[in-house]
Amino acid sequence: MRITADRINPDELRNELVDAAAGAYVGFEGWIRNHNEGEQVLRLEYEVYEPLALAEGAKVIAEAVEKFPLLHAECVHRSGALDIGECAVWVGVTSAHRDEAFAACRFIIDQVKVRLPIWKKEHYVDGHSGWVNCERCAEHGHTHPEAVSS
Repeated sequence: MRITADRINPDELRNELVDAAAGAYVGFEGWIRNHNEGEQVLRLEYEVYEPLALAEGAKVIAEAVEKFPLLHAECVHRSGALDIGECAVWVGVTSAHRDEAFAACRFIIDQVKVRLPIWKKEHYVDGHSGWVNCERCAEHGHTHPEAVSS
């Protein structure tokens, strides 16, 4: 688990996981979008209590490795100010088979969203801002109403 104020480079991170024993790699990139819950988002910032985030993140990775037959697992989360389109969080896992890799990647991002002390503040186009907490976002299958297509 890593916390960084620097831009996340998914290609470089994926290359760190390359392993001749791996038959599968699954990655997840969480990007900053320009809207949330009916608001036009201009940018956002993450505040992180880093000592606890790193400790709890290491536990999440260890649990994933124990639960799934993985070769490698990593998660990187941003801190500080981010612009629309930037990668806020990256998860990557490798395993011998794809089923385990998909399941482990989902497990890690879901656990990171609810367990790590990371707070998101959105800045809106109209000038106001607000802290956002979406614990339900970690629920498998959760959708935001504006994301549902008809």
